[in-house]
Amino acid sequence: MAALSDQLLVVTIFVYLVAMICHAAEYAFGNRAAVGRGSVRPARELVTVGAGGGTSPGPDLPVADEVPAVEPPAGPVDRGPGRAALAGRLAVLATLLGAAGHLATIVTRGIAADRLPWGNMYEYVLVATFVAIVGWLVVLRRAPGIRHLGLFVALAEVLLLAMAGLVVYVPIGPLVPALNSYWFVIHITAVSLASGLFLLGAVPAVMFLIRDGYERGKRRFPYSLGRRVPAAAPLERMTFRLHTFAFPIWTFGVMAGAVWAEAAWGRYWGWDPKETWAFISWVVYAGYLHARATPSVKRNVATWIAVLGFATMLVNLFGVNLFISGLHSYSGVK
Repeated sequence: MAALSDQLLVVTIFVYLVAMICHAAEYAFGNRAAVGRGSVRPARELVTVGAGGGTSPGPDLPVADEVPAVEPPAGPVDRGPGRAALAGRLAVLATLLGAAGHLATIVTRGIAADRLPWGNMYEYVLVATFVAIVGWLVVLRRAPGIRHLGLFVALAEVLLLAMAGLVVYVPIGPLVPALNSYWFVIHITAVSLASGLFLLGAVPAVMFLIRDGYERGKRRFPYSLGRRVPAAAPLERMTFRLHTFAFPIWTFGVMAGAVWAEAAWGRYWGWDPKETWAFISWVVYAGYLHARATPSVKRNVATWIAVLGFATMLVNLFGVNLFISGLHSYSGVK
């Protein structure tokens, strides 16, 4: 079972890679308004009628090469099925198959270990990324018009699972003594769910910032990618909803961890590096939700705080486990 789990991980990564490629084909060549070929109309020269009946550039108007191209509104445009639409459907199918392989990887790992399969950093990444992909499929079911954003979800899955398999992989082994508790199920389940949702929420957050910058006239990379993503407002709303759902779960997970720490080590809080960074992430995400609810704070400013929150999550996951020693050093790769 252990060998099968390892093999299924490789298969899962390749299937997600296929999904990413199919999404990229739809993203680049699809019939969406801002993506389809010929979707940007050429600028027309603006002229005024001269005194002699001729035409000349108006005194206060830009000449032809300075007129910005006019884009149709971003979003799906029904132009009938095509190869790009087929690629998008294949991408969703590949994502479903990848999710099935992902689940099989976790289940076979748990059977081989004869315990819940999230007792070290490698297993934690497997579970958190699985939560993210399931969350994405649920969101896609409710809002199929954002299907092309699956490119970035699949990219995140491929990168994190590849890092899990290549950098933080450890053979199956028994739990460390401190993890032998019913709080193991409660705490790790909560933080895994929240981490997966925060990962999923980071995708529309970054895409919103790119699209918002593009709508403000920024054309350098990465804002140049903004013409190929949906309008900024729906992305921002999706970001807010995902973070609103994930934050209470993260709060409960942190509180459950404190109770577990008291049972295991005789104190609720000891400023261990993992505890400290979990608290930092909590503060940053609380700051995002507060900023999002404050009318005077611009939406792009609030969203930058959400992106910063996910950066603290990555530090907590990889930086603390790999480079800092503490009571929570369970990665097994030191």
